[in-house]
Amino acid sequence: MPVPMELTRIIIRETSGEQVIFLKEIDGERTFPILIGLFEAMSIDGRVKKKETPRPLTHDLLVSAVDSLGGEFQDVMITELKDHTYFAVLRVRSEGELIGIDARPSDAIAVAVTCDPQLPIYVNEDVLNDVLGEGGM
Repeated sequence: MPVPMELTRIIIRETSGEQVIFLKEIDGERTFPILIGLFEAMSIDGRVKKKETPRPLTHDLLVSAVDSLGGEFQDVMITELKDHTYFAVLRVRSEGELIGIDARPSDAIAVAVTCDPQLPIYVNEDVLNDVLGEGGM
C-alpha cells in the first residue's frame, strides 16, 4: 500500500559526495533519509526555494519533454529498497495509459518539485517497514 510522503528537509554539504533528503509521512510520524548526489540535492533545493535558472536544467528538460509529447506526470512512487539502494518510478499518463518510468529517487523527487503543481510522492509500505523496522525513526 503506498504511503503519501512529503519532502521535509534537504541537507547539503558541498564538501561531501553524499547529500541527504528527508521524507515524512503526511498523515503520520514516520520519516526517513535518502542519500543523494550534490547535483540532485542542489536541483531539489533550488526548485523548493523557487530559484530561477538562466537555462533549463536536466529535470526541467524532462518535464518539458513529457509535456511537449502530450504526457502528464502523475506522481512519484518509491517502490523498493534492495542492497541499500532505493528504486523509484515516475508515473506519466499518456494517451489514457499510465506509464511507469524507472528513476533514481533523487531524480524522481527533483522532477516532482519541478512540476507545477508539485507531484505527490508515495513510498511503498514495505519500503518503510524495511527502512524503519518495527520501532520507526
